[in-house]
Amino acid sequence: MAPILDIKNLHKSYGSVEILKDINVSIDPGDFLVLVGPSGCGKSTLLNCIAGLEPITGGTLSIGGRDMADVTPKDRDIAMVFQSYALYPTMTVAKNITFGMKVRGVDAATQDRKLQEVAQQLQIEPLLNRRPGQLSGGQRQRVAMGRALVRDPKLFLFDEPLSNLDAKLRVEMRSEIKKLHQNLGASMVYVTHDQIEAMTLATKIVVMKGGVIQQIGTPSEIYNTPANLFVADFMGSPAMNLIPAKTRKNGAGTILEITRADGAPLQLTDTRNQDLPNDVLLGLRPEDIAEAGFRAGASVQEAECLVEMVEPAGADTYVTSHLGGAQVTARLHAETSALAGKPLSLAFDLAKVSYFEPNSGMRLN
Repeated sequence: MAPILDIKNLHKSYGSVEILKDINVSIDPGDFLVLVGPSGCGKSTLLNCIAGLEPITGGTLSIGGRDMADVTPKDRDIAMVFQSYALYPTMTVAKNITFGMKVRGVDAATQDRKLQEVAQQLQIEPLLNRRPGQLSGGQRQRVAMGRALVRDPKLFLFDEPLSNLDAKLRVEMRSEIKKLHQNLGASMVYVTHDQIEAMTLATKIVVMKGGVIQQIGTPSEIYNTPANLFVADFMGSPAMNLIPAKTRKNGAGTILEITRADGAPLQLTDTRNQDLPNDVLLGLRPEDIAEAGFRAGASVQEAECLVEMVEPAGADTYVTSHLGGAQVTARLHAETSALAGKPLSLAFDLAKVSYFEPNSGMRLN
């Protein structure tokens, strides 16, 4: 199957300032690609290059097998949904949605049929005669999506479409977009700085930092096997625990020695025969540190830790401790007996551990 979007060795500079550096990514038809990273990492610039709103400085970019080098945005067979909605304030919702079709010379009957289809799909039928000024933020975003949907393009592009909405509405609209993707089987590229949005929507995630791709993978790959410290820290809420440790081999495997502020070092044994340097950063997600007795298995090891803070959060309780000079968060069940200032036996699941080289930040296992 030929990729619907294929980007090879793409560079983008403004004068002597390089914004995007050697970008290589492709997606198959029906994929939902999410570009995620902190502000200023280049994700919106990359989206604008795909849309043709920004010329590329080097490399190639093709959509549906066609090189986009000299193709204008209107001829790229794309539809874009912006953060700002970009609706015409003097037009009704119906006219906002059909305006693009009208400009392209689509006949009135087809315009009306497509309008009714998307209005039903997005549940905006009662709003068709209103103007944008009479709509809430969520309703405006639905109209902006409706305008993109009637295009039936090769590629949908979303530029942080939910960032202007309040938290509850953002969760609702996220579900709407996921449902749309499932129902349409459309190809989508979506920009966000919200890693929860990225994890829930994507079939493929591109994590960016400073104009460089840090990792490309499925949500599961990005979450469970981050390629470096940046991805480990950026993806996940709370972030992955990164604990300095010393390693040494013995007959049983690799001993991981972690300093404790309140006494003898904590020792864990990774029975897999890992070939590790003497100093590592040991990465464990908060959910992979449980209260002793609540997780069993050959890879689970228990150790006593001093609890510094207990944070109830509904279904979970987050407990923080200090190990190796780093703050460590464990995600425990709501009824935990953990008390601040008291020791608690914690179970570490070493089957889930990631090892990182402290200086380069690269993954070791």
